[in-house]
Amino acid sequence: MPYQVLVVEDSRTFRHYLKDQLQQAGFEAIFATTLAQAQSLLIQPHAFFCAILDYCLPDAENGEIIDVVLSHELKSIVLTAQYNDQIREQILTKGVLDYLLKDSPASIAYLIPLLQRLKANIGYKALVVEDSPTIRRHICQLLEKQNLTVIEAEDGEQALTLLAKADDISLIIADNDMPKKDGITMIQEIRHQYNRDDIAILGLSASNDHTLTAQFLKAGANDFLYKPFNQEEFYCRIHHILNMKDNAKQLYKMANQDTLTGLWNRRYFFANTPTTKAKQNIAMVDIDHFKKVNDSYGHDGGDTVLVTISKVIAAHFPEAIVARFGGEEFCIYYNGPQRLFLQTLELVRTRIATLNIPYQDTYIKVTISIGAVYAHNTLNLLIKQADDNLYLAKQQGRNCLVQS
Repeated sequence: MPYQVLVVEDSRTFRHYLKDQLQQAGFEAIFATTLAQAQSLLIQPHAFFCAILDYCLPDAENGEIIDVVLSHELKSIVLTAQYNDQIREQILTKGVLDYLLKDSPASIAYLIPLLQRLKANIGYKALVVEDSPTIRRHICQLLEKQNLTVIEAEDGEQALTLLAKADDISLIIADNDMPKKDGITMIQEIRHQYNRDDIAILGLSASNDHTLTAQFLKAGANDFLYKPFNQEEFYCRIHHILNMKDNAKQLYKMANQDTLTGLWNRRYFFANTPTTKAKQNIAMVDIDHFKKVNDSYGHDGGDTVLVTISKVIAAHFPEAIVARFGGEEFCIYYNGPQRLFLQTLELVRTRIATLNIPYQDTYIKVTISIGAVYAHNTLNLLIKQADDNLYLAKQQGRNCLVQS
């Protein structure tokens, strides 16, 4: 189900424009053209994600719609054709997320990425590191309005302790002047373990030292902001560094994941499989007679089989590195006991042999052959040994496991 957005706008042309833009971005617009209509919608059982409000309406010319919508605890973005410092201050003081001018398509083009950022933030956790309780609470409130889950620390030492316990922190807001451990020192220690794409960091300081921007960035912060700051600039900085983080993650996936199955690709496998002096488990898996699948059901049918087989293998080996090597061939690296590795491979083989894979109005049945090795050697030689065992499995009639 798409996220529902309440749009209160009296211009028909602008409503059509917003409807198309929101729909393309995966949102569903629910429209009202007046304050009265908006009030009627707000008392109905809608689960609105947020609201987009025209400042001037036929029955509410001075922004009265803002107070009404905020009274329902609905995050709001205001659109206005009017602009002066008084209106700007009035809008932001009420607690809206942002306001945008309806003066050009470029201004409105900011709206959709803002909504997408709010949606993406639902899965993100932020850590606020600030020794002043008042400022810390203010920052937390700003972040919570952005759909971020927030935890707090009063100094750098406490922040590092919290970070060691929580592996899902995406963003850190850090003051510099704190007792026990200052922000710059804390960031330097964080960067020994997490890079800029793992955790985004925004540094803060009320100091008059104009070298702090460079100091924070060199220590590993993604960005820096002097206090006191205004809400607009703070949100712009947060959105920028989180968007950069998301873009880096997406590029990493594109470079290292197989597009069809979501498994790792050959590049990732060779770059991330560890080399140790201990024996290692490697298995090569191949779908039997896969060409017949493509010939009988077309490439869409073949893709359905590949996706299904990938999910089965990945589900049985959550702690392993599972990669699609190309075509119908997969490779598994497992750092654990050989006995358990072989048992799990057998489970995968028998599970797939019993599957009826639904495709259109029929079912596709396939089997797999597996070659496994448990030895100490270079990765290339281990893969060759596993591949040789896979060849023997094929010679022995397929749908079997050969190991050495």
